[in-house]
Amino acid sequence: MLRRVAVIWLAFAFVMVTGDSGIAQVKVRTESIQPSAPATAAEKPPAPPTTSASPLTGALTAAKPADPATANPVPELILDVARLPEPVARTREKILSVARSGDLNQLATLMQSSGTVPIFSLNDDKDPLPYWKAIYPDSDGVEVLSILIEILESGFVHVDKGTAQDMYVWPYFARMPLKGLSAAQKVELFKIITGTDYKDMVDFGAYNFYRLGISPDGTWQFFVAGD
Repeated sequence: MLRRVAVIWLAFAFVMVTGDSGIAQVKVRTESIQPSAPATAAEKPPAPPTTSASPLTGALTAAKPADPATANPVPELILDVARLPEPVARTREKILSVARSGDLNQLATLMQSSGTVPIFSLNDDKDPLPYWKAIYPDSDGVEVLSILIEILESGFVHVDKGTAQDMYVWPYFARMPLKGLSAAQKVELFKIITGTDYKDMVDFGAYNFYRLGISPDGTWQFFVAGD
């Protein structure tokens, strides 16, 4: 709305006229002032699009640490296997028993026993035996059994509780910031990877060597490396 601002040009004057008296009218000059339009808030940029993920995406992908302001808390490091649910503990023991046998065929049989082979490759490989033999030709694939034992004898984490991705994951390095590891934890890490691997992973932003996941119901979900 317009506000009226009076600008007085002349002061009130009282004029005395002989034989008569009166009040001279005051001439007033007015002008209309248009108030400036209120500033509008800057439009917020559109929110980034969200993407859906499969139940195992979060567990399989070597995710780089997010912005500390929005990142999820680092999961609890668990060293006591007695805290595993019974189905998970049974599956872990079966895998360790087969790996300690040194027989790669037994491991392949165990993987196929549930009807769904755990993910062992980020490619479209169907059979774990030729895959591991191709990766570790000098040991005819048996080296992967040693890696499997080291992985399952390390500490672990329980991640994504109560979701479709609910999982017990080994080693715990898969979900820990590598730059924050203590000296003792680095010693544990170097049982699995080399110092050169460690430097590469720090540059990458996450652990990306072998990791293994078992669902709370005891289903072996994956044993895979890569990012």
